[in-house]
Amino acid sequence: MAQACPQSAMPRAGLCGGRVLPLLLAYICYLLLGATVFWLLEKPAETESRDQFQLEKLHFLGNYTCLDRWALEQFLQVILEAWVKGVNPQGNSTNPSNWDFGSSFFFAGTVVTTIGYGNLAPSTKAGRAFCVFYALVGIPLNVVFLNSLGRGLCTQLATPEKWKEWPLRSQLLQVLGLGLGLTLGSLAILVFPPMAFSHVEGWSLSEGLYFTFITLSTIGFGDYVVGRDPSKLYVSEYRSLAALWILLALAWLALLFSLGPVLLHRCSRLWLLVRGRGLQEGPAPDPAELPRPPKSPISA
Repeated sequence: MAQACPQSAMPRAGLCGGRVLPLLLAYICYLLLGATVFWLLEKPAETESRDQFQLEKLHFLGNYTCLDRWALEQFLQVILEAWVKGVNPQGNSTNPSNWDFGSSFFFAGTVVTTIGYGNLAPSTKAGRAFCVFYALVGIPLNVVFLNSLGRGLCTQLATPEKWKEWPLRSQLLQVLGLGLGLTLGSLAILVFPPMAFSHVEGWSLSEGLYFTFITLSTIGFGDYVVGRDPSKLYVSEYRSLAALWILLALAWLALLFSLGPVLLHRCSRLWLLVRGRGLQEGPAPDPAELPRPPKSPISA
């Protein structure tokens, strides 16, 4: 007959006994905080925009008496359906295509990176079916690629464990070079492109930085998307270059997350070494303050 396990051998880490419950409470409180702040900030603006839109409709019907309210609502429904399918209602049929090769490449990049702006989606059954299978393979492939690229760059840039055996001057130069490289790379990949997007799209710098954060965090609201203004004449490779920038920036972020702790650890170690050496060596003693040997009496 099998004996029952002793009570002390039972696992004691449960949902309420470990860190899960505090994290769950913090998670819920954070969601409630975000909901409250967004509700207080955005609800009045939405109400104002909705009232303004209704007034514009009434003014439009008043100026064009040949139209009735039902015909206007039908026309607005057509506009909404076109917008959902990715067709910009502004301009005419000469607007840039949403499904040329550059735009399709940009869309493929947003699928595998899980950004999903929401402003464009396949409208055919075949396109939706392919998108599902494409994402099932592409999303894991993207995760593996970014992790491998970040790990490979980290291995190339970070020195091996024998770094601790280097002279102090060599360690200091290596840390300074690594920090300078990460800073310049971050400026080139994470700061300058938002400035370029702001210039091309006619955004403010804050809007460009907002677009960069929403994109690289893979939130992808879709309120700011590059290459969507029908009044601008974009280069054909513009959206393809934007997709390549997204992949490069995500890989750079993976590198920063890998090298950041290494750099901080080495900086702290160098600080302790320099401080310890300074305490060991100490300031040079003043010869005047050194104790003098006692004079020996002169024997007769």
